[in-house]
Amino acid sequence: MSLEERVRAALAALLHAAGESQAELAAALGVSQAQVSRRQSGTAAWSLADCDAVATHYGIDVLELLAGPTRAMEALPAGRRRMPGRHAGNRPAVARDGGVR
Repeated sequence: MSLEERVRAALAALLHAAGESQAELAAALGVSQAQVSRRQSGTAAWSLADCDAVATHYGIDVLELLAGPTRAMEALPAGRRRMPGRHAGNRPAVARDGGVR
């Protein structure tokens, strides 16, 4: 796996674990959602400055991000992990009967 692939995989895992959307990450980084999407799809590359900003956002060391998804997830502080039942965008989970859990 190339370094670029490791960064994209680590970021995808962090987004999922934190329950964040690309739009929420983009707002935190001060870029557009389209820029995050292009970087995640491989159309554009994550720069070292981007990686540093992402690592700071998630409260991990940039080396953990560069090491790949396993190391990034191990380093993610418990307070940054989504709560069970919490979905991206902070939307409440909806039960099968239509009620909110």
